[in-house]
Amino acid sequence: MIRNYRREVAVAYLLILPFVLTYGILFLWPTIQMVYLSFTDAPLIGPGSWVGLENYYEMFDDRRFWTAVRNTAYFVALTVIPNTLIGLAIAMMVSRLKGWQQSLILAMFFLPYILPVSVVYRLWNWMFNIQFGILQYPISAIAGENINVFRTQWLFMPAVALVTIWWTCGFNILLFLAGLRSISPDIYEAASLDNANRWTIFRRITWPLIWPVTALVLTIQLILQLKIFDQVYLFVQGGRPDPSMVMVQYIYSLAFQKNQGGYGATVAVALFVIVIVFSVLQFQLLRARGEK
Repeated sequence: MIRNYRREVAVAYLLILPFVLTYGILFLWPTIQMVYLSFTDAPLIGPGSWVGLENYYEMFDDRRFWTAVRNTAYFVALTVIPNTLIGLAIAMMVSRLKGWQQSLILAMFFLPYILPVSVVYRLWNWMFNIQFGILQYPISAIAGENINVFRTQWLFMPAVALVTIWWTCGFNILLFLAGLRSISPDIYEAASLDNANRWTIFRRITWPLIWPVTALVLTIQLILQLKIFDQVYLFVQGGRPDPSMVMVQYIYSLAFQKNQGGYGATVAVALFVIVIVFSVLQFQLLRARGEK
C-alpha cells in the first residue's frame, strides 16, 4: 500500500509538472522581474541602477498617473455593471426562444465578440464619422449639429464604453444562458401553479439561482476593464491622449515611447495590485452575498 501511494504521488507530481513549469516561466518569473525592475531606473532594454522606493514616491506625486487611475475607474463604472445587466437581460430573452430562432439570435449577439479590436474600431469610427457616419443623424437630431464624438472630451469615455459593451456582451450572454439552462423547469412550473408573476419568479427564483454566474461575470468584467487599452488607444489617435489616458496606456507610454522601463514597471506593479485586490475582494463579497 505504501508503494502504491508513493507511485500515485509521483504520478500526480509528474502530471502537474508541465503546468507548474509553464506557470513559473510565463507568469511567476516575469512578475518577479517586473517587481525588481520597479526599484530601478532601467530603460526598456538593458540594466539600470537601484533607486529603491524613489519610483513609487514619484508615482504618487505624478499627476498623469492619477489621471490614468481616474479614467480607468470611470471606464470600469461605465462598463462592468451595465455590461452584466445587459447580458443577463438579453440571455433571458434568448432563453425563451427555441430551435433555429434561438441559434440565429444568439449568433447575432455573439458575432461581435469574435471580431478583432481593429475591425471594431473601423466599424464604429465609420459610424461616428462627423461627415458621413450613420450615427450622426440621431446625434444631429438631438444636438442640432454633427459632433465629433471621439474628439469631444466628455463624450469620449461613454462612447468607448458603448463600443466595448457591444463588442464583449456576447460572451456574457453565453455564460448567463448556460446558467439559465441549469435551472430546472419544474421550479418554474411550481411557481406558475402558485400564480407567481414574472417579476416574483425572477426575484425569488431566477436571480438567486443565477447569482454564482452573475458573480463570475462581474469578476471577469472587472479584471478585463481594469486592463482596458486597445479601444482607448485606437480611438484617441489624432487627439490629445493625456485627458483620456488609462493605466495600461500610461504604462505603454512610459516603457515603449519614453524608454522609462523602471518607472513603467512601477505603474504596472500598481495596476497588478489593484487588479488582484479588487477582483478578489469583489468575488468574495459577491460569493458571501450569494451564500446568505
